[in-house]
Amino acid sequence: MKNFLRFGLLSTLWLACLLLSFDSLAQAKKPEDKSKRPSPPAAATAKTPAGTITIDYSRPSVKGRKVFGELVPLGQVWRTGANEATTFTVDKNVLVQGQALPAGKYALFSIPGEQEWTIIFNKVPDQWGAYEYKQDQDALRVKVPAKTAATPTEQLTFQVNKSGKVTLLWEKAQVDFVVSAAK
Repeated sequence: MKNFLRFGLLSTLWLACLLLSFDSLAQAKKPEDKSKRPSPPAAATAKTPAGTITIDYSRPSVKGRKVFGELVPLGQVWRTGANEATTFTVDKNVLVQGQALPAGKYALFSIPGEQEWTIIFNKVPDQWGAYEYKQDQDALRVKVPAKTAATPTEQLTFQVNKSGKVTLLWEKAQVDFVVSAAK
């Protein structure tokens, strides 16, 4: 009987040690290296008269595909990038295309169209894609004309210049909107 109890006690201790070591391994998991993704992270930032503008996004590539109208459907909400939703941060109250947007961090969505795009600033910045997007959480929507870029762009690129002009370039598309100081 003593041997049976001793065996049971040793087995229990061994099992507890094994479980603790698995728990330690799980907690020691390294964070993901996002730069290794097919659509790596990028940021565009500038200090403008309106304040500092920062756009954090992932950069999908064309890879020989037709992007707008196929990969990215026209007339539907798009995360305006890949992976996590693109974020748009301003450190001061601003005007976007003349419309007020309070200082803060927003998810930047868009609705691409052939003639016009809708640029959406959503109050829920930490989202994966547009799967949880809710229109009632939009802080602002602005419409801007769609343009054909002078040269095609392989990887999605955002540019923010010092005057506050924000440009999205991808495939043959170019979309611009202006961020200015709130009055």
